[in-house]
Amino acid sequence: MDYLQVLVLAIVQGVAELLPVSSSAHVIMAEKLMGLDPSAPAMTLLLVMLHTGTMLAVIVYFWKSWRERYFSSKYDFIHNAKQVIIATAFTGVIGLALMFFIEKVLMRGTGHSEIEHLFGNMYIISAGLAMAGILILISGARRPPMGDRPMRGADSAWIGAVQGICLPFRGFSRSGSTISTGMLRGLDKVRVEEFSFVLAVVLTPPVIVKEAYRLYKSGGAQTFSGHFMTVLTPSLVGMVFSFLAGLVALRWLSRWLEHGRWYLFGIYCLVASAVVLAASQSL
Repeated sequence: MDYLQVLVLAIVQGVAELLPVSSSAHVIMAEKLMGLDPSAPAMTLLLVMLHTGTMLAVIVYFWKSWRERYFSSKYDFIHNAKQVIIATAFTGVIGLALMFFIEKVLMRGTGHSEIEHLFGNMYIISAGLAMAGILILISGARRPPMGDRPMRGADSAWIGAVQGICLPFRGFSRSGSTISTGMLRGLDKVRVEEFSFVLAVVLTPPVIVKEAYRLYKSGGAQTFSGHFMTVLTPSLVGMVFSFLAGLVALRWLSRWLEHGRWYLFGIYCLVASAVVLAASQSL
């Protein structure tokens, strides 16, 4: 894997992770087009660093607005912390239950690599993109609320539940689905955008730890001995570029939400779904 491939993956991850278009679908397509092995230890390390870069971009971009909305008073902090806990709990319960059902019931005795291959199936990715696109279009067609009402427990539960459903399925955009769900619940789009990315920051560290642990358990870390910096340096470069691409993507997302162009992401997801479906015939 050379620096050009790292740069391409960093930009794809940084932009697609934070726009409602599914980063996993785009990264898988990019890996296939460049002939990269997603199961290689160096690739796992790179993806961990790219996720770290996009998480830092979210924190930097939203910090000022989060400070005003979430930390302006003790009441605001407690109220919003409750909403985050409710949403995260629903995500965890539903996401883990889905993963358990898929791994232990539908694919009994199947190894991790076969399960990863299933979730990387182009037909499943295409279906996920289509579902996300439809949800974005439906939420975009809804009349905006007249005011910015506080978020309630039921809102957080719905958003968390939908996020949990998205977790196993690549192509079903997490941000697109959570923001759309909040908009369908009648929440202000700025409020739900901020909340969606709070959940992303809560969710990302466990994913990073899980992937790092999987890399360690697979023995991949031992393959870096003697040339660790040779492998780490491209990953650090990728993290920087995914951070920068993430900042650009967040600005893009905020502007389109603000100017009523949210539905365009839905159209993009449907077009991407058709492209992935067509590409599955040749890749």
